[in-house]
Amino acid sequence: MSVRRRAAALAITAVLCGTAAPAAFAAPSPTPSPSAKALPAGLYGTGDPTYDGVWRQSLAFLAQKIELVTPATKAVDWLVGQQCASGAFASYRDASRPCDAKTVADTNATAAAVQAMVELAVHREVVDNGVSWLKSVQNADGGWGYNPGSPSDANSTAVVAGALGRAGVPVADVTTEGGKTPYTALRSFALPCGDGAGAGAFAYQPDKDGKLTANADATAAAVIGAMGKGMAAGNSNAVKAPVCHTGDDLTAEQSAQNGAYYLAKTLAGSGHLDLPPMPGAEESDPQPDFGNTADAVVALAASGHKDKAAGAVAYLEKHAQGWAKKGGPAATAQLVLAAHATGADARDFGGTDLVRQLNATGPAPAATAVPSPTSSVPGKPADTSSDDGGLGLWWIIGIGLAFGAGIGFLLSGRRKNQQL
Repeated sequence: MSVRRRAAALAITAVLCGTAAPAAFAAPSPTPSPSAKALPAGLYGTGDPTYDGVWRQSLAFLAQKIELVTPATKAVDWLVGQQCASGAFASYRDASRPCDAKTVADTNATAAAVQAMVELAVHREVVDNGVSWLKSVQNADGGWGYNPGSPSDANSTAVVAGALGRAGVPVADVTTEGGKTPYTALRSFALPCGDGAGAGAFAYQPDKDGKLTANADATAAAVIGAMGKGMAAGNSNAVKAPVCHTGDDLTAEQSAQNGAYYLAKTLAGSGHLDLPPMPGAEESDPQPDFGNTADAVVALAASGHKDKAAGAVAYLEKHAQGWAKKGGPAATAQLVLAAHATGADARDFGGTDLVRQLNATGPAPAATAVPSPTSSVPGKPADTSSDDGGLGLWWIIGIGLAFGAGIGFLLSGRRKNQQL
């Protein structure tokens, strides 16, 4: 989920170093965003949405849903209105004009929006149209790049695979003419097991010589994608020791477990991941990467290694609140997802109510269930929801609150979209 941070970093690097941006970012620039004062009323956050408007809105919805918060109708309508007739989403666009040849379609934004709509169980047409478009721009190697036609990368392929899986599409059946699947592409980014520091990890992309370099950000995304799960994946009931599987024909699950093995080993020391040094920057002490650490927590929990994520959760509770508040809805949502995946209390995460903080970045929610369904604090109810989106006690209560307040969009959406 750190692809937006990487995009910004690469853009800054290209300016500072005078070099061309990677192919994934070589498409025409999106229409400049309006000023913060002119931002649409339904949009979350006040920062420039040019590169992350759809992404941060989608993450906010995913985090709210698992905390039984019903977003405002105008917030959902804003996201729906960002979709092009083709089914694609741009990172952000002026929805008063139809999409045209200058609209830069974004596979990551599209996949995130599809996941958000699946979890909210509304506007199934948005899901179906988004899935159709994603299938239509699959690369010959079975994967996806950031924009259609750009080389496949692990992060983009993973988030699309997660969107397909959550939409009910068998990921292994999404094949190219040559029989390649998203799993084929993900395995091509996987480093083999061995004695090296990168054993079991995934690379973002091979370098110009075809060499793979371990990338924790790509690994966290690939673990989730290889399991066909979405970014709001809950924790697995299984608890097992991380194992790095060897062989030339690994299953998607084995590849995911290898990635989890790498993440567990990497987090075992400090309890957090570090930001990669900026190209050309002077050597300095590594800086913690809170967002990627949160993503790694979700990946470990979803793959059956919640115990290996405990140290990272404790680190995030102690150090990440300032980062999340400054980072806005997407950053706060990442911490909510990490808390949910491990059974921590998102409404008292190191003393911070992340749910309240997230809600405050957008329109007032239509309804909110209290207390947190993911709480592990004595005296508070435990999580009764399931990873497959099943209804739990507090979700039913949340629906009742929405009904009592006269908010009908969620109820009607669920009646119309029971196939989700």
